[in-house]
Amino acid sequence: MENEKNLIIQSKSGDIQSFETLIKGYQKMAYNVAYRIMGNEEDAKDMTQEALIKVYKNLKGFRMDSSFSTWMYRIVMNTCKDELRKKKMKIISIDQPITTGDGQMHMEIEDKGLKPDEIVESRETQKEVQEALQAVSETNRVVVVLRDIKGFSYSEISEIIDVPVGTIKSRINRGRQELKNILMNKRKQSINEVL
Repeated sequence: MENEKNLIIQSKSGDIQSFETLIKGYQKMAYNVAYRIMGNEEDAKDMTQEALIKVYKNLKGFRMDSSFSTWMYRIVMNTCKDELRKKKMKIISIDQPITTGDGQMHMEIEDKGLKPDEIVESRETQKEVQEALQAVSETNRVVVVLRDIKGFSYSEISEIIDVPVGTIKSRINRGRQELKNILMNKRKQSINEVL
């Protein structure tokens, strides 16, 4: 994109307005990636903000030999991974209430006309998958999120996390297998509890 290239050049020279225009289209996706990795809204907002500051500070080092989005998402991923290492925190499900100074917040799913039993089943499935995803090893979770949830190509993921495509493919396979095993074990446990 010629316009994006011009915005990058202007941003590199210190034009804050150009930088804000440049990242405007990427902020939501950066937040979504951070949210999937961090597991909660507050940390995702913090990591997105921190990553965008890093993008601005390091923009002069962007050589324009890869796409801007790939370079930016690499910074988002690394920022999240660094924070997880620092905190060594337990990631919570997106369906868990989040405690704030004003009490507890709950995520709500938009009503799309589903029947109540379908809504319950959908929420349970989402919760189950998100919890299982958080149990997948960090290395594999990152690539599964980027590929299966965010839809990045293997080559884009390779650029984002700076790992060869062959390694990406094997991590995705291992991550999917981990996720499948976790979900199957949970289902077996549920069946055993009923019996």
